[in-house]
Amino acid sequence: MPLLSLSRATLAAAGALFAMGSAGAAETAFVIPPPALDAPAGAAQEKAVIAGGCFWGVQAVFQHVKGVTSAVSGYAGGQASTADYDTVSGGRSGHAESVEITYDPSQVSYGQLLQIYFSVAHDPTQLNRQGPDSGTQYRSTVFPANDDQRKVAEAYIAQLNKSGVYPKTLATTVEPLKGFYPAEGY
Repeated sequence: MPLLSLSRATLAAAGALFAMGSAGAAETAFVIPPPALDAPAGAAQEKAVIAGGCFWGVQAVFQHVKGVTSAVSGYAGGQASTADYDTVSGGRSGHAESVEITYDPSQVSYGQLLQIYFSVAHDPTQLNRQGPDSGTQYRSTVFPANDDQRKVAEAYIAQLNKSGVYPKTLATTVEPLKGFYPAEGY
């Protein structure tokens, strides 16, 4: 099934996959409109970095998306020197548990990845938490790799807030990508 039109069945299946990978915590899958603005498709693979709670659950969702060649758990938002599980878990490193997604834009667009992110990968209305996990390291954040990604992310957040599809305003932030640091040993 092409990802150009994510059906209710596709979103429900992705939501079920997420629920299996998040320690039994069931998440609600929201059927949301595609982004009105999307990044232009490039010829080469691209990367997207997102954060939405425990990185294992988010990674599990994106590993199964057509056009995604890898999804790696790690840290973004802080310095390289504080990018380790014990330091990040303390909540004072500036990092968020994140996932770096490498994708083929001829098969899946940046906007389509964000549609999955906002609809099934996590609850974007929760501030600094996802389910039982709380702290700034579990925040909902998009770390754009370039100006096109930043524009798409900001426009989509505004679009979703205006649509009223969620019962609350999105807590998702857009922060500069200072670097992505893969989690080692996890």
